[in-house]
Amino acid sequence: MPAFIAVVVFAVVAALVIGRILARRGRVQMLDKDGRRIMGAAGAGALRAAPIVVGAIVLLVIVGMSVRVVPVGNCLVIFNTVTKTFRLARQGVAFVPPLVATTEMYDLRRLEYTMSSSQGEGRRAATDDSLWSPTQEGLQVGIDLTVWHHLDPTRVIEIHQRIGSDYEEKIIRPAVRSVIRLVISEYGVMEVYSAKRAKIQDEINAKIRQLVEKDGFLIDEVVLRDVRFTDEFTKAIEAKQIAQQSAEQMKYVLEKEQREAERKVIEAGGRAKAIETINEALRQNPNYIKYLYVDKLSDKVSVIVSDQNTIMDLKGIIEGKK
Repeated sequence: MPAFIAVVVFAVVAALVIGRILARRGRVQMLDKDGRRIMGAAGAGALRAAPIVVGAIVLLVIVGMSVRVVPVGNCLVIFNTVTKTFRLARQGVAFVPPLVATTEMYDLRRLEYTMSSSQGEGRRAATDDSLWSPTQEGLQVGIDLTVWHHLDPTRVIEIHQRIGSDYEEKIIRPAVRSVIRLVISEYGVMEVYSAKRAKIQDEINAKIRQLVEKDGFLIDEVVLRDVRFTDEFTKAIEAKQIAQQSAEQMKYVLEKEQREAERKVIEAGGRAKAIETINEALRQNPNYIKYLYVDKLSDKVSVIVSDQNTIMDLKGIIEGKK
C-alpha cells in the first residue's frame, strides 16, 4: 500500500511538471489591455491535457499493480480488506484488487527442513542445530535429521489464517523435536546407533504424521542422517571395543590350546591302543616282532631271513661283487 501511494504521487507530480513545461513553450502569446501576458493556445491545451495524462499514468500504475504472476508450484493468498474475504490464486497470472488487498505467497512443492551440526547446512547454518536427546539409559545422543514436507493445497487459506507463512518454525520444528525425544527415550543407546535405527525412524515418521497432518502439514519423510555421542561416551566405547578385542583374542588362544591338548590326548590314546594291540599280537605270535622290523626297512633293501636271528641284505652282497 505505501509503495502504491508513492507511485501515484510521483505520477501526479510528473504530469504537472510536464504540463508546466509545455505551457511555457507555447508559441503564441497574447497581451491584455493592461499589457499582461495571456497564455498561448498551445500552453492552454497542455494544461487542459495534464489531467488526462495524470489519469492515464495512474490507470497504468493501478493495472500494473493489479497483475501478479504466481510462480510454478506456488499459490497466492489474497485477502480483501473491504469484503474481508480470502481467495487463493494458483500458478500463472492473478489479478489483485489494488489498495484494498493484501497478499502472501506459499510454496506448495516439497520443502526440506534440516537440523544439522555441520556448518552451512539447514535453516540455522551458522550454529550447531542438531537435536540432542536422552536414551533409555539417560545418555545423550546427537541427531542430524532432515524433514521433507509440503502443504495441503486445500488448506492453505486456513493455515494462513491460523498460523502464517512461518509455519516451519511454529509447527514443523517443535513437532519433530518433541517426537524424536519421545521415541529415542524408549530405546537403548546402542539400539539407536545401529540395531533398531530403521525401526526408530519408521516410528518417528508415524508419530509426526499423526501429530501435524491433521492441521494441513503433510510429512513425506523424516530421515535420521547421523547419530553422534558425547566425547566421553565415544572414548568409553573405544575402550570397550579394545577390551572386547583383547578378550576375543585370549578366548581364541585358549580354545586353540584346548584343542591342541585334546588332540594330544587323542593321539596318546591311539598310540596306547596300538601298543596294546602289538603286545597282544606278540603274545599270540612271537615272530610278529621280526615282521615289524622288516616292514620298517627301506623299500630299496632286498632282504632274506636265513634263520630266526640272521637277516641278509642280498642287494648289498650283489653290489659288492660288482
